[in-house]
Amino acid sequence: MTGESGTSRDAGERESREPGVDTSGPRTGAGGMREVRSALAESTRLYVVVGLFSAFVNVLMLTGPVFMLQVYDRVLASRSEATLLALVGIVAFLFLMMGLLDHFRARVLARAGARFQARMDPRVLGAILTRAGRSPGVRSAPSTGLADLEAMQRFASGPGPFAFFDAPWTPVFLFALFLFHWMLGLLAVVSGVLLLVLALANQARTSRLQQEAGEASARGFQLTEQMRAGGETGRGLGMQAAAVDRLAAIRNRALGATIAVSDRGGAFAVTTRTLRLFLQSMMLGLGAWLAIQGTITPGIMIAASILLGRALAPIDQAVFQWPVLQRALEGRRSLARLLSETPEEPVRLPLPAPDPAALREAGRPLLTAENVHVGAPGAERPAVRDASFALPPGSAVGIAGPSAAGKSTLARALAGVWTPLSGRVTLAGAALDQYGEAARSRHLGWLPQEVVLFEGTVAENIARLDPRPDPEAVVAAARHAGAHEMILSLPGGYAYQVAAGGAALSGGQRQRIALARAFHGDPVVVVLDEPDAHLDAEGSAALGRAVAALKARDGAAVIVAHRSGAFAQCDAVLAMSDGALRPVEAGPEPGRAPRRAPAQRPETVPVTRLAGPPDPRMDPGGALRLVRAAPPGGDARGEAPPGDAGPGGGKPGDGGPGAGVPGNTT
Repeated sequence: MTGESGTSRDAGERESREPGVDTSGPRTGAGGMREVRSALAESTRLYVVVGLFSAFVNVLMLTGPVFMLQVYDRVLASRSEATLLALVGIVAFLFLMMGLLDHFRARVLARAGARFQARMDPRVLGAILTRAGRSPGVRSAPSTGLADLEAMQRFASGPGPFAFFDAPWTPVFLFALFLFHWMLGLLAVVSGVLLLVLALANQARTSRLQQEAGEASARGFQLTEQMRAGGETGRGLGMQAAAVDRLAAIRNRALGATIAVSDRGGAFAVTTRTLRLFLQSMMLGLGAWLAIQGTITPGIMIAASILLGRALAPIDQAVFQWPVLQRALEGRRSLARLLSETPEEPVRLPLPAPDPAALREAGRPLLTAENVHVGAPGAERPAVRDASFALPPGSAVGIAGPSAAGKSTLARALAGVWTPLSGRVTLAGAALDQYGEAARSRHLGWLPQEVVLFEGTVAENIARLDPRPDPEAVVAAARHAGAHEMILSLPGGYAYQVAAGGAALSGGQRQRIALARAFHGDPVVVVLDEPDAHLDAEGSAALGRAVAALKARDGAAVIVAHRSGAFAQCDAVLAMSDGALRPVEAGPEPGRAPRRAPAQRPETVPVTRLAGPPDPRMDPGGALRLVRAAPPGGDARGEAPPGDAGPGGGKPGDGGPGAGVPGNTT
């Protein structure tokens, strides 16, 4: 419990500070706390049953003291064996009933905890995945959401809550002791106060060490996972020994803090246990002294000792379960923050699927970006500034540029993965957030730069982890992406079991399966980020055919790449530099360096065409519209690396396929 406690606090604070997530709720997580309480309230009837059982159990706890009173004050005085036999029979029955009720309340409490976890599991897991998709910082840090939920369930299902259900009966036992004699009651009250003070002192002295141990343990776990994932790199570069030394140093710090916590906590535990035994002995001693004085009977002396143990039982349980309770409370606070900062997606009115043919007839674009500013979560300034363009049905646009220019950031916004800081991205005239995540993903395919495959079959990965994938849709997507033959060559074909991350597949195989996943369900728009990064010539040709087929059915594609081969089917290429979209001038003639496009007003920004003459299915101007590609009066240079203009380029103004065409503005 020590390591988990600090881990939850450390990771929870990191997540709550992470920019780029919804922090509109109160910092205390009031909205999330309401969700947690609502889930707990669903088991109110079960808790009422536990409370009733606890009442009967505590009443039956008086069986022992009453039995001792009768034995010492009646049986021994009368020497009646029949009375003793009758008492033994009654006590045996009552203890049997007490044991059954105690067992039943434990079963009911376990089911209440299980119901709470089952109710919250989908919500918490969804919030974790949503945050991980929005923020790279959160994704790289260990998530404690499920561990927090399990900590609450573990406490709710364990013996810890019995201390709260039994605590209201402590005054009853203390009152009984005061009825025996006021000195016996006073000793019981002092005993309870001493044990409670020791418990609070234990918490105060060990909490900081618990946090340090948890933080070190979390860092060690995270580093271990990084080393495991990069085991091949470490082995190839001889980094294993240095990595092990670094990990050992972190784990040794965690171990030192854990030992310190154990030493201090153990000292308090021994002190508490010893003090409790001593106080029970003192109760017997006090009772004996009062019996000698003739104030009480010997039976009351024994009964008082038993009642003291029962009165202190809730405090003893609370002290024993304190680490579990502390972890559950921290888990509740962390869950409240997580749920408050990641609210559930509101129920949206279902929108009709985009109709590319109708949009083409009406001369309306399929996908638009309107003055979009996008920043990576945690960044101090937007990586993409004032990007605007319109993509008509049956067209494809390429986005080129140097590394860290903002291309992938823009691609994430176009795919709906990241929400623009300002401006909006629309699909068939509706902002992406109006579709909702499930509907948006059906209409808009996405191939991220970092290809991730999940544990499951190839068919399940293509079908986006659908447990019952449609075979026809899976095969159609694979054929569309040109991956069908490659998949059939795998052992088992579509039933081939993919390891986590796709470790057993080559980079090209993973990318082609991910490309098929992007085309699954026949989306009207696909956003492909570095789709040819790991492809050979055959894979690149398959990519070109897939984009051509998408355009043929009036779909649209956005392709982000460094190599010009990926732009073979693009109708236009835009360059991104320092977060701004600019036109790409045609490639240089042999022996000449690339030229900068002359600064122009946004109304006449040239866009290089790559795939032949203008397509009559595009807008009336025959061109993809680049809207406000550069700020008025700004630099519209848009340099293109050698060869990145793609095939079909020509000198500007020569009227050939590479000629610049005027763009429209809005």
